[in-house]
Amino acid sequence: MDNNKIKILLVDDEPDVLEVLSYNLLNQEYQIFTASDGSEAVIKAVEYMPHLIIMDVMMPNMDGIEACKILRKDSKFNNTIIMFLTARGEDYSYVAAFDAGADDYVTKPIKPKVLMSKVKSLLRRLNNTDLNEELIKTGSLLIDREKYSVIYNGKVFSLPRKEFELLYFLASKPEKVIKREKIMEKVWGSEVVVGDRTIDVHIRKLREKFGDDYFETIKGVGYKFISK
Repeated sequence: MDNNKIKILLVDDEPDVLEVLSYNLLNQEYQIFTASDGSEAVIKAVEYMPHLIIMDVMMPNMDGIEACKILRKDSKFNNTIIMFLTARGEDYSYVAAFDAGADDYVTKPIKPKVLMSKVKSLLRRLNNTDLNEELIKTGSLLIDREKYSVIYNGKVFSLPRKEFELLYFLASKPEKVIKREKIMEKVWGSEVVVGDRTIDVHIRKLREKFGDDYFETIKGVGYKFISK
């Protein structure tokens, strides 16, 4: 998708922060909209239907966590990417953000180049929002759901069923933090009672086969698949 078709909503109660973010993102030819608190963010989101929302946590009238919860209750925003950019780095804020439905959580200060890289990485999801696709290609990795096979660096891998389903599920939501509970529900369902350790073991096996670069552990929350 062309940058000039991508809409980004910036939400922060500090005008200086909005100005700096807007300047850097406008230079990348994104369409930019702004809001100064959570209440305004919800109104602007409904009006403009942004592809990405970059939001602070602590704001007057309504904080970012509450705004995120409201948006996630509306099915129109199922595919909207929500990233928190905030000075708050406490673990409880971090976990609360993901519980509310955030896709990423970044602490200030952050260098503009790093932020632009993060934004581009998150927006790659826009090119892969159809979760029914039979093929997922990212970097040297090709996942074929129909054949239940994976090709990595030209070599064909036939994975055990749960390893494949875990890999496919994570890869179908690139750059999105997937909570452990969601992984358990989607991959293991109610067929058997398994512990958190089961997910860790399967992730370790995938890392042994395809390297560490595709999988990021979000401590206390879950995992994220990194697209290439």
